[in-house]
Amino acid sequence: MFPKVIKLVLAISSFSYGVYQFIDDYIGNGILMLIISAMFILLYFKNELIFLAFLRLRKQDFEGTQKWLMRISNVENNLVRKQQGYYNYLLGIIHSQKNLTKSEKYFKVAIKLGLSMNHDLAMAKMSLAGIYLQKRRKREAQQLLVEAKKLDKHGMLSGQMKMIQQQMKRI
Repeated sequence: MFPKVIKLVLAISSFSYGVYQFIDDYIGNGILMLIISAMFILLYFKNELIFLAFLRLRKQDFEGTQKWLMRISNVENNLVRKQQGYYNYLLGIIHSQKNLTKSEKYFKVAIKLGLSMNHDLAMAKMSLAGIYLQKRRKREAQQLLVEAKKLDKHGMLSGQMKMIQQQMKRI
């Protein structure tokens, strides 16, 4: 993994070399260099290690997810703000199986930093509401659940939200 500054430098240098190739009448090389610069720009906004961690999470491999996330060193310097949000979101999901206090901390940071997709933000708020509910903090859980409902426009999380609401009624 390259730091984000190096990714930008590589993108700018490959783009400028691609323009040079166009000027020098090497059109094929120029197109290839422009594609390479686009790849570096894409990797600036979408971190490859977070992507691999998401693939591990899809297989319910929490240890593998954590291994990929631990390969990211110096999170503040190597990741942009939304990527830091997803980093904390993934750590919150991993720790929700073991330690609710850590999981609560990670979900709060992920919500504060922001996530690029509304359903991910809704999932983070719903998970945090579930943690608050287990800690008997019903008012905060209810508020987060209302916010998650507003974000879940396609109804992907409606079943889980109904379960949390039923648990709220029992408390």
